[in-house]
Amino acid sequence: MTTFPAVLLDGVTRTYRSRAGEVHALRGVTHAFERGTFTAVMGPSGSGKSTLLQVAAGLDRPTRGDVRIGGKPLGPMSQTALTRMRRTSMAFVFQSYNLLDALSAADNVALPARLAGRRVDRDAVRHALGQVGLAEQARRRPAELSGGQQQRVAIARALHLQPEVLFADEPTGALDRASGRQVLQLLRSLSDEQGQTVVMVTHDPLAASYAHGTLFLADGQVVGRLDRADANQIAAAMSELER
Repeated sequence: MTTFPAVLLDGVTRTYRSRAGEVHALRGVTHAFERGTFTAVMGPSGSGKSTLLQVAAGLDRPTRGDVRIGGKPLGPMSQTALTRMRRTSMAFVFQSYNLLDALSAADNVALPARLAGRRVDRDAVRHALGQVGLAEQARRRPAELSGGQQQRVAIARALHLQPEVLFADEPTGALDRASGRQVLQLLRSLSDEQGQTVVMVTHDPLAASYAHGTLFLADGQVVGRLDRADANQIAAAMSELER
């Protein structure tokens, strides 16, 4: 049986028009994010890492090239089909937690199912909160939780519908070091123990060191990769790119 990568970018180019002319955010990027892997994406400012995340998640369409999630091409899909796929096959965690203050942790986790018009499975909600170590906090509202706990609720919300891939954009950027470490350990354990595919954009070498591998971008191109590297090795590679 053929097993497709969780995310495949094949010759992806993204060009924007600006007053100054064309901006080449991505230039022929080809990369496969394999299932069950945790990959950090790094690069200098303007390297294209945020654009890569948006294109890979179907939030933006490439100018050229092909993007596939679980073997399914996003290119032919209508906006309605893309939206439906993002709600079921992809999940997102951002620097801001984007929790609704009026809802409990459990109701925040259940929100994507409600928005997708699906019946809320309370057992699945409890399981998702249990995955992030917050089963006992289900009834608490965001204001009653620490920043690290709120981000873990956001991760539980992302996991609730069992996505093919979890996209994270600077998920520890608003957290103190201890809370950030807990979130990164959680993302790594989700990949190692439960086979969750995680793609994380970060500027922090320490955060990237929790991933299985770090992909480096510069000028819209993949220029390198380090596997199982520590924070010092990743920082040194970034310093070379920023020269």
